Amino acid sequence: MTEYCESRFTSRRRKASEVTIGHLPLGNGHPIRIQSMTTTPTQDVEATVQQSIALVEAGCEIVRITAQNVKAAQALESISHQLREAKIDVPLVADIHFLPSAAMEAAKHVEKVRINPGNYADKKKFQIREYSDLQYEEELERLYEDFSPIVKRCKEFGRAMRIGTNHGSLSDRILNRYGDTPLGMIESALEFIRICESHNFKGIVLSMKASNPKVMIEAYRLAVARMNEEGMTYPLHLGVTEAGDGEDARIKSAIGIGALLFDGLGDTIRVSLTEDPVAEIPVARELAEKAENLWQSSGDNTQLPSFRDDIDPYQFTRRTATLLQLGPHCPAAGREPPRVIIAARHPLSTWREISSAVKAVGARLRDAKLEGLILPIQTSEDLENLSALQRELGGELPFYVLDLAPEVSPDLLQNQEWAAEAGWVLLRRFSVGEVHLLQEFATFAKDKGLVLAVDINPEDCLKMGPALQQMGNRGIVFTLSQPGENLHPVGSYRLLAQVLKDLSVDAPIWIRCNTANCVDFRDYFGNRLLEASVLSGSLLCDGIGDLISVENEPDLARATSLGYNLLQGARARISKTEYVACPSCGRTLFDLQSTTQKIRARTNHLKGVTIAVMGCIVNGPGEMADADFGYVGGAPGKVNLYSGKQCVKFHIPEARAVDELVDLIKENGKWKEPETTPELAERS
Repeated sequence: MTEYCESRFTSRRRKASEVTIGHLPLGNGHPIRIQSMTTTPTQDVEATVQQSIALVEAGCEIVRITAQNVKAAQALESISHQLREAKIDVPLVADIHFLPSAAMEAAKHVEKVRINPGNYADKKKFQIREYSDLQYEEELERLYEDFSPIVKRCKEFGRAMRIGTNHGSLSDRILNRYGDTPLGMIESALEFIRICESHNFKGIVLSMKASNPKVMIEAYRLAVARMNEEGMTYPLHLGVTEAGDGEDARIKSAIGIGALLFDGLGDTIRVSLTEDPVAEIPVARELAEKAENLWQSSGDNTQLPSFRDDIDPYQFTRRTATLLQLGPHCPAAGREPPRVIIAARHPLSTWREISSAVKAVGARLRDAKLEGLILPIQTSEDLENLSALQRELGGELPFYVLDLAPEVSPDLLQNQEWAAEAGWVLLRRFSVGEVHLLQEFATFAKDKGLVLAVDINPEDCLKMGPALQQMGNRGIVFTLSQPGENLHPVGSYRLLAQVLKDLSVDAPIWIRCNTANCVDFRDYFGNRLLEASVLSGSLLCDGIGDLISVENEPDLARATSLGYNLLQGARARISKTEYVACPSCGRTLFDLQSTTQKIRARTNHLKGVTIAVMGCIVNGPGEMADADFGYVGGAPGKVNLYSGKQCVKFHIPEARAVDELVDLIKENGKWKEPETTPELAERS
């Protein structure tokens, strides 16, 4: 298969064809366009116009509005007219599911029509059926007849079209042929693209959304690779669908969107939040600015590195790494989940304050325990304070990481007492001229039963290969405190993993979310959250990462919570309830924001349970593929409850639907009573 990007080590933007939406061009080197979707009922023209204006004022460049039926599609005419009267020329997009008649009407009034291949002129009833090749071709002929009219109308009116495949709404035909897979998503879209091209219609934007960032990333990569094989260069709309709300939603969105942007993919983006849609805009803008800064810094004139990369980008496989014992009852790598490390960010002379902060974290967080703590070591006095801190904390921490200054030698550490109730990791940066020092530290760590964390540039790692091979894999972990020259942070870790593989070194890799591994250095929490999400999420979804540290957040509790949330967002380690919640739109049959919060308040203590909250049935059952339970709008004021993909309770009055959901969880043996702990508020 052809490559999906020019380089996985430095960021070079994909060359997409230009598609114009109204007056707004995207692709072909134009800035990343920011978009969102209204949540008001479409037929409430005044409310939809006002929300559209609010989105534009926040920086939204494309506004999408649902057209769930012909009457809603007709309302788009008035909405467009009133916006133009108000001197708002933002392009409008009609969101179409199920009804070709609504699409045909909407195309008269808006600049772009979004078609979901799984719902448009196809069936989704989760029916199992084997299609012969002849039957499959007959279905494609029917699809051609049903889809061609909207293609011709868009061409006639000069409209653009987004062919937006959703992982949760693949048709029965696609599911039976290709399964619930990224490949099925791509084949579904390609069927529709080929029909468009048969009519010489090229105003196409493509999307491959999923609620699971891993699936979403793989689907977009595969889509670009397949388009490359067929000579297609259509621009991409990026988004993680049903991401939910709050910090978790921002993390999942940044993982999926950011990973692709770093690889040069993406021409327009939407961050889907179960919140006021205006809240989506600054998050999307932040991600777009990071990507554009990366693309500008690498530039077309920068020579791309010619490194090899053996990772299969289209199918997740975790990197093989030797089991590492970080401390008593704290293994890492192998089949263990990634461990979380936090930086104290204070000198050891303040060890009493550090101790108090660590104990406070332990009291506040139940399932997100602080596992490793980075402490700076520069002098013998620091070692004395370290001993005092360790005596004060006792067995509070599984392991300590000592960040050794260049002047700290093994001789200075020789007489240190390494308490047995905790593990000890020595972290030091090594350059290519320090082979003997590296060997000296490795010998010292082995003799004392310590772990050595080797902070090393990938190129230096390759040059020091024989020494590293001689050290072996046990008791060693590799990390990067800063990216290599002309590489972005994700690419640097990818290269480190490749170099270690070439050297047959299977030691674990530690992902460090610190300031030096950021694309920009603005020091506010939202930025730190997005930076950490893109770095760690990209790598974890590539199968790289056995430890993760959050080092640029000074508050230990927030940093610890963020570390676990990053792992949960990448599906690398589950430490709390997982929520799949759609953003609202005009189809939604209940207030998603308040309902999601009610469900969260009752269930956010159920570690390992996944609950989907869906406003309607458009994507609901499909996006609940990974969910244990689903809460789905079935009719106005009525809710359907699902166990997996099976609807088990129909038309429950909304007033008692949350109670019924709790009862369903109990019936399936996955309920436990909540403990009284501040963590429920801390990590929600």
